[in-house]
Amino acid sequence: MEPKDYILSKIEGEYAYLRDTESENEIFIALALLPEGAQIGSKIHCEMFAYTLAE
Repeated sequence: MEPKDYILSKIEGEYAYLRDTESENEIFIALALLPEGAQIGSKIHCEMFAYTLAE
């Protein structure tokens, strides 16, 4: 899986919705997979199923 950048668009219950910065597609993942400090509008980098805050 190639690295991708997302924007955290919303949180509903225990799930987070991430919007792909290139294609505008949206995915949802378990909130527990996100790094500490992630909030709506945060840029999230995903590489090999590891999510980190991007600068």
